[in-house]
Amino acid sequence: MPGDTTDTLGKGDVVSNESLANLLKEERRFAPPADLAAAANVTGAAYAQADADRLGFWAEQARRLSWATEPTETLDWTNPPFAKWFADGKLNVAYNCVDRHVEAGNGDRVAIHFEGEPGDSRSITYAELKDEVSKAANALTELGVQAGDRVAVYLPMIPEAVVAMLACARVGAAHSVVFGGFSADAVASRIQDADAKLVITADGGYRRGKPTALKPAIDEAVAKCPQVEHVLVVRRTGQDTAFTEGRDVWWHEIVERQSAEHAPQAFDAEHPLFILYTSGTTGKPKGILHTSGGYLTQAAYTHHAVFDLKPESDVYWCTADIGWVTGHSYIVYGPLANGATQVMYEGTPDTPHQGRFWEVVQKYGVTILYTAPTAIRTFMKWGDDIPAKFDLSSLRVLGSVGEPINPEAWIWYRKHIGGDRCPIVDTWWQTETGAMMISPLPGVTETKPGSAQRALPGIGATVVDDEANEVPNGGGGYLVLTEPWPSMLRTIWGDDQRYIDTYWSRFEGKYFAGDGAKKDEDGDIWLLGRVDDVMLVSGHNISTTEVESALVSHPSVAEAAVVGANDETTGQAIVAFVILRGSASETDSLVGELRNHVGATLGPIAKPKRILPVQELPKTRSGKIMRRLLRDVAENRAVGDVTTLADSSVMDLIQSKLPAAGSED
Repeated sequence: MPGDTTDTLGKGDVVSNESLANLLKEERRFAPPADLAAAANVTGAAYAQADADRLGFWAEQARRLSWATEPTETLDWTNPPFAKWFADGKLNVAYNCVDRHVEAGNGDRVAIHFEGEPGDSRSITYAELKDEVSKAANALTELGVQAGDRVAVYLPMIPEAVVAMLACARVGAAHSVVFGGFSADAVASRIQDADAKLVITADGGYRRGKPTALKPAIDEAVAKCPQVEHVLVVRRTGQDTAFTEGRDVWWHEIVERQSAEHAPQAFDAEHPLFILYTSGTTGKPKGILHTSGGYLTQAAYTHHAVFDLKPESDVYWCTADIGWVTGHSYIVYGPLANGATQVMYEGTPDTPHQGRFWEVVQKYGVTILYTAPTAIRTFMKWGDDIPAKFDLSSLRVLGSVGEPINPEAWIWYRKHIGGDRCPIVDTWWQTETGAMMISPLPGVTETKPGSAQRALPGIGATVVDDEANEVPNGGGGYLVLTEPWPSMLRTIWGDDQRYIDTYWSRFEGKYFAGDGAKKDEDGDIWLLGRVDDVMLVSGHNISTTEVESALVSHPSVAEAAVVGANDETTGQAIVAFVILRGSASETDSLVGELRNHVGATLGPIAKPKRILPVQELPKTRSGKIMRRLLRDVAENRAVGDVTTLADSSVMDLIQSKLPAAGSED
């Protein structure tokens, strides 16, 4: 678990602090655009309001929802770390996301502009979404799903995924969305752990220009899960699909014949909304449990505040996959609770061409874009000329999510996508936190490239040392959360003790996020990545993020991933995998130049021992780099499980490069 880490960020960490100082010395700071600041949803007064009365602040945010029974109690923290928020309130999450907007006269507003990878598209209004969710809820009821049951969802990025999640919420069944790229074994383990009685899947989805089957993985998984009573199948690709009579049901056959009337039932604020599985250091996935009232309050508030959402005029696009928490909070629950109009895209950013994202922005007039640093660095690699071909003038706010963003990518994003006018909100949060925790506010914050900056109003976050003492400005250590928050995980499904041990045992009374961080001289927070991505080289703590950022700052490097490999002499040796820009050619002299560049940027101790130019890095479909696989390569051992990779053949290409290990002087 994260708390097992004993090395200290910041202790003797001269290299890292110098690097941070160098970044800040350049004083690249960007004030909010005057017009946005003048009309911003949230002003600087929100911080003072939340500081003066934190629980009162969150009680006020809860009032942005529609409650069947208004809560009178904000937080019950009598049994920490098990929180209850708004516990005596009752609401229906799906009603909050669809019905109330129709009742308010906004039924004709588009909820989802769906763009399929093959080029098919459809726009779904809130009135139409309400009907679809109601019909799906009636279908779930016909299939025997009741409040308190669990439903597994294994779907591509299609509107039926949103409908399925909201239908579960409507009837009070907790959904467990499993990423559509997981193997049958991974799906089976999640179905078993949640004890799901129904699985919702599709024949397939479109990926890189061709249909990719999903149903066969479900058939294999369900064979190991006798408790599954039915498999509900969406027809997306029209592929030949095996059907088990009596178990399998076509979505279009059962859902479309249902009534579009369904009375939503109110549930307790602490009623389970979803379980989402995330990796555990023990190898067994952790089922993160989120409940209803507190989660929806913070998801809706942060979406409203951090993106400065104007639902009457904005077109919002979060490029995440529905299978990850970003898809839950900032495609489904946050935007729809706020009555937003959003884009949902099925495929990859380079199908059928590398300008696909910018084509979508131009087509729908996207005003708010939320994407991952990995995607941004990929776009950098493809070249500035590609986004320049499209009209991106509709954009007004840009967001970053998933990992720390290096300053070079931040600047590129602002310049080439945001036209040097759009504020960037670099958001830090986790599956476990449920919603954003640390981020600039676009109408308030003077932003710094690479910094998530400060905790949002109502959130308690700081950086501590090994002894749980808050570090001074300029110091580094561990990121912790000091106060309970509404969208926090309630436990690990079926394992309260693991919840305590994993998140609350390292620092008494504080949630340990597992991330390293620094404060700059202004007290702003800079994320350094997971603590297990901090390398101990000859007694010096060096962040993989900082070495990666140094490499990417070289004009020949488009993207970099760095790992620490066991080394007899130094404890760990730095091994870097780099993707070169199109004009750069792989030579021994370039490898030497890159090593020296890192040394000059961070100090000699941070020079990679080996640099391996590669064509691609191993990434999940959400864009996360799988560093454990790179560590396997760096330490010359058998490569571990590759089932979560978007393209498993990448590892074969990387291993074939191993002899070209580069200079090691």
